[in-house]
Amino acid sequence: MRRILFMAALTVAAASAAGCRTPPSHLYTLNPAAAGGTAGAPLNVGVVVGPVSIPAIVDTPQIVVSTGPNTVTQDEFNRWASPLQNNIARVVAQNLVAMLGTGRVTLLQDGGQAKSDYQVAIAVQSFESVPGEAATLNAVWTVRRVKDDDTKTGRTSVREPAQQKGYDALVAAHSRALARLSQEIADAIRALNSGG
Repeated sequence: MRRILFMAALTVAAASAAGCRTPPSHLYTLNPAAAGGTAGAPLNVGVVVGPVSIPAIVDTPQIVVSTGPNTVTQDEFNRWASPLQNNIARVVAQNLVAMLGTGRVTLLQDGGQAKSDYQVAIAVQSFESVPGEAATLNAVWTVRRVKDDDTKTGRTSVREPAQQKGYDALVAAHSRALARLSQEIADAIRALNSGG
């Protein structure tokens, strides 16, 4: 009788534990644009990317999604694999390598300011995520030529549709938005470089 009660208790405990399991966390990372040719002749210039600032509302490990006109939620089980600020800087730097045709692109956070010809600062104003709909990026950026402090400033506003439901499509849309931002920065570097 004791054995039957013990087995019954064990079965109930196992069933309870199975029912209380939390779903696994999924980690996401932004990716650079697919490698294509440069938009002009390769530039032999050094570029440092940073600082990059992001709004406090999205400065969390959890992906923050908009659930209504004035509401957001942090998704506990869908997270960024690294801090979003670093992730954005890394992707922009990788995009600039391809878009400018130079391997001399570094990150400010890695101490990359030595021997740079240009510095890129990015202030992300909004980074909105609506699963199944779109990723929106609004950023103000400045490219500074180090030798004479000549600058170009711009604003990039992009709304990239998420082509499917789910976080994979949403993160891919954010990556495409960052590719547009990177292209505008690359164009500004080329303009400054051709201007002396």
